Amino acid sequence: MGVTCKFLAISGSLRAHSTNTEVLRACAILAPPSANVRIFDAVAQLPHFNPDLDMEGAIAPDTVARLRREIGDADALIISSPEYAHGIPGSLKNALDWLVSAPEMVFKPIGLLNVSPRSTHAYASLAETLRTMSTTLVPEASLELSLTRSMGSAEKIAANPQIADRLQSALAALCTAAQQNRQRNAG
Repeated sequence: MGVTCKFLAISGSLRAHSTNTEVLRACAILAPPSANVRIFDAVAQLPHFNPDLDMEGAIAPDTVARLRREIGDADALIISSPEYAHGIPGSLKNALDWLVSAPEMVFKPIGLLNVSPRSTHAYASLAETLRTMSTTLVPEASLELSLTRSMGSAEKIAANPQIADRLQSALAALCTAAQQNRQRNAG
């Protein structure tokens, strides 16, 4: 059986081994054989958003074009972000700004992962931004997890039965939402 759900995972952290990135890597480990989780690894390389570079007829910078293409190819997104100063990191907000006028995000099913229950402001802000962008937040695929740095590796996260069960359920819910979205778009 081939891949039926293609997920693109985006971390709001630029740290190489942040808990946010590691939980997305754990999703890739835990994904069923019918799903594929690919992590977008170029958030740090995106140029600062400039509306002059995003006007109709403009050619998007290469990394922006790649981000849009990968989102367009994905059935759904998984986003995990830290909170800085009660908001989402500038690098993630910059990536989202490049997507505001892009049709690839419209109605895209999204699961949000929050790895720190204390990070409520960024999570709420991110959800509001994504709703404004006409995406489809999937509540069953959006989790608040309490992860510590000691659990830091994707392998350790995936090996924790309680967390693994929750992540697998979220991935299944996101896959269901993606399949329903595909059926709506086909009909």
